[in-house]
Amino acid sequence: MKINEIKEKVNMFVESKNFRKILYILGSVFILFFVFQFGMMAGYNRASYSRNWGNNYERNFGPMRSSQNFIKNDLGYLPNAHGAIGRIIKVELPNIVVLDKDKTEKIIIVKDDTNILERRDAVNKEGLKVDQFIIVIGNPNGQGQIEAKLIRIMPNPDDMKKINMRTINNETI
Repeated sequence: MKINEIKEKVNMFVESKNFRKILYILGSVFILFFVFQFGMMAGYNRASYSRNWGNNYERNFGPMRSSQNFIKNDLGYLPNAHGAIGRIIKVELPNIVVLDKDKTEKIIIVKDDTNILERRDAVNKEGLKVDQFIIVIGNPNGQGQIEAKLIRIMPNPDDMKKINMRTINNETI
């Protein structure tokens, strides 16, 4: 008899509004925990890349020339860990060096499965040349380098500004 009474009380509790409220609260806490963990992992990845990039700077690029070109004065500065936007300054396949928009040099590793596009056309990695302007999307590695997933070759922004200025001034190109 006692077992049946216990089963009935448990069934009544499971079907009650209080039990649903407890489940909703536990579910919400669970979801918030995972959102917080995802944010922590993203921040850790970015800070880890920045640390690895700084620790391996001399090995990747040689001795520092000037600390003013390397260090920003604001504390919130961290280089972009998952890509680069800038001009190719050195090509030694499978690596290329890009001068990023924030004036930092980044080593990009071009793998065989890296997609390289110029406009809509696929390009092989031998098509990457010094002074080309590129956008890179990839993943950071432990040596402060970026393993490229996608490289898009773009027109040089300086050339585009000159063309736009000519059309604004009604000059023919």
